[in-house]
Amino acid sequence: MMKGIYILFVMTLIITNGFCAVPADTIRLALPQLVELAKTNSIASKQAATVRETKYWEWKTFKSNYAPQLGLSGILPGYSKSYSQVLQPNGTILFQPIHNDNSSLNLDFTQSITATGGTIYGTTQLQRFTDFDRNTTLYNGVPYGIGYKQPLLQFNSLKWDKKIEPLKFNESKQAFIEAQEQIAINVTNYFFDLLLAQVNLQIAETNLRNTEQILKIADTKFELGKISKNEILQLQLEQLTAQKSVGTAKRDVEISTLNLRSYAGIEGENRIVLDMPGTVNDLAISTDQVLKEALENRSDAIAFARRLAEARRAVAKAKGENGLNATLTANLGFSNAAGNIPDIYRSPKNQQSVQLQLSIPVLDWGRSKSRTKTAQANEQFTIYAVEQDKQTFKQEIVTQVTLYAMMKEQMVLTAAADKIASEKYQIARERYVLGDLSITDLSIAFQDNDRAKRDYVSSLKDFWGAYYQLRYLSLYDFEKKEKINYK
Repeated sequence: MMKGIYILFVMTLIITNGFCAVPADTIRLALPQLVELAKTNSIASKQAATVRETKYWEWKTFKSNYAPQLGLSGILPGYSKSYSQVLQPNGTILFQPIHNDNSSLNLDFTQSITATGGTIYGTTQLQRFTDFDRNTTLYNGVPYGIGYKQPLLQFNSLKWDKKIEPLKFNESKQAFIEAQEQIAINVTNYFFDLLLAQVNLQIAETNLRNTEQILKIADTKFELGKISKNEILQLQLEQLTAQKSVGTAKRDVEISTLNLRSYAGIEGENRIVLDMPGTVNDLAISTDQVLKEALENRSDAIAFARRLAEARRAVAKAKGENGLNATLTANLGFSNAAGNIPDIYRSPKNQQSVQLQLSIPVLDWGRSKSRTKTAQANEQFTIYAVEQDKQTFKQEIVTQVTLYAMMKEQMVLTAAADKIASEKYQIARERYVLGDLSITDLSIAFQDNDRAKRDYVSSLKDFWGAYYQLRYLSLYDFEKKEKINYK
């Protein structure tokens, strides 16, 4: 009789754990596949791409500041019909009618000089004045003129921007790569949240089926007088607990699926089934390698240099804006006036000008000195802050490499524990069927098996989280042995 019961139990176990085909409306995803999907479809990915585009156009705007500029301006028409006061020789005022058109057109060229902060400019101008009351038309023009404007002893923003803006642009490019790798970290967490929920559901459903089968066997044993009523009640309680666990697990699967869909940008109503990930190839990741790549690739490493340069720029600006303003302007060219346009360009007359504008504070009560000292103090503070951030930067990498090695070892241990717990559970079920094990010991074997499976999934989550965190910290693909880059 017991042999027949055991055969029935084994057949039930085979049917329960046999191959189950995946429904047609199911999406099966592996972790690398989901990571790539999220990098393409997620809102976070689109936001990162938008920020990158914004930074690109800011860079193009900066570059245009050093390119020659050509502009056309004018007043077309400059028509006026009114009365205007006119001061007479005797000091009285008469209101005279004015009816004219005073139109002008200017074509200007400018080119900034980075080394000095000055500007070279050229111009050609044409002005027409028509007096409708007297029926006369006059032309005035500058066939061509060139000049140079040079601030003296002042802050040169062009020179400093040329040092800092390339750093900011490179920083933004690396920040985009970091944003993509951060998506990988985030979606890995969502992946394992759902995977653990699915594993819990599988465990709960398996436990429910096994409990129901064992309860049937126990009922047979009870009828034969082999076990007590208390053991039946214990199994019935286990069955109710298993039913509650199935309901809870289904709820967790729905919530985790919704979170994963929302973040990764997965549309549709198809059921998602996740593949249990393995491990990456046996990678030898050293602290020196990760630190080297991080200092070459991370936006933070670029930001260290950028922050120091900005602090030095602030000091230079405070010194340059010390109250003394002087600008030297010089130009030369030709101008002429005539009754028609062609005559303006015939034998034009020389025009030349040199001008030095000065503004010197006589008494500012130490304002300029205070601004300079404040900027210098801020520069020193920035130097200390950057040094501290560099140490934190390095320590974070050292810690993460150590953590990765620990998670890798932990995963091996939990995999072995899961295998042992599974074998122990199988033996416990067989012994219970044969009447060689109490219901308490069987329940303990249930719990150990479930805990071992959950621990294994958790260790996988920690391992893959540590792996993608290393990619984020170094922006280096350890499998392909190349720097991470996105087009």
